[in-house]
Amino acid sequence: MVIEHALPAAGYVSDGGLETDLIFNHGVDLPEFASFPLVEHERGRALLSGYFDGYAEVARRAGAALTMESPTWRANPDWGARVGYDAVALDRVNTAAIGLLQGLREGYADLPDVRIIGAIGPRGDGYVAGERADPDEAADYHSAQVDAMARAGADVVAAYTLTGPEEGMGIVRAARSAGVPVLVGFTVETDGRLPDGTALREAVERVDASDAPDGFVVNCAHPTHIAPGLAAGDWRDRIVQVNPNASTLTHAELDAAEELDEGDLGLLTSSYDDLRPLLPGLRVVGGCCGTDARHVAALWGVPHPG
Repeated sequence: MVIEHALPAAGYVSDGGLETDLIFNHGVDLPEFASFPLVEHERGRALLSGYFDGYAEVARRAGAALTMESPTWRANPDWGARVGYDAVALDRVNTAAIGLLQGLREGYADLPDVRIIGAIGPRGDGYVAGERADPDEAADYHSAQVDAMARAGADVVAAYTLTGPEEGMGIVRAARSAGVPVLVGFTVETDGRLPDGTALREAVERVDASDAPDGFVVNCAHPTHIAPGLAAGDWRDRIVQVNPNASTLTHAELDAAEELDEGDLGLLTSSYDDLRPLLPGLRVVGGCCGTDARHVAALWGVPHPG
């Protein structure tokens, strides 16, 4: 598969660590790390609008296009239930999240391109590998969210922070059924392997052999953790997006942290610069946990807009 039909521009600024930014930098309470309820009230929508405005400005300064990822990483049945959302409410909020981004896109018409990505999170904990998923069960599980985003007009759906390849296979099947382009994103531990122990190369190749997505993402890991997983081979061409963490802490250490680790900005950018030549297919660059617009601007080599 090729990504050009879904992401036609040569380079896209992606946003950073939405939830950690809101919690630690803006004092927003997000039970269960769920940001999707924000789309249902005026203050939450204003926070999200200001958040994306910052990344649009990074894109302007970089002369790049922009992707906006919906605040729906936790908007699936298991996590939704923990914050009081049933299937009907989740359909409403997934639809509303895409609608919010469509409205914001109108204000970014000066950018080369703006794409709306429906963000999908894992069924379980993105930092801890649970039982291996069954691809067909994963397709059934994620289909309601994927369908809602497709109906609402998402340009792409993307799964982030997956801990094993089987769930990715299922999400691809759900997206193909809904007729929407799809990216599959994995996180890795400090050794470059997925939390379930699978080598990154093996994970990419197994998903591709099942039903190839439009591209792959690596997120929620520092570039120094991603690099060990990038074994030589053409498979690396399939990685089209990276969203690194600011911190070099392990996932277990980050889970236990009570304060934000903003990381070393110089190390983040230098280690990303080392990573970049290894990923010839890279089109989308942003951040993940611990990052904000300062980090993403630095990754793009432009002044922070703040």
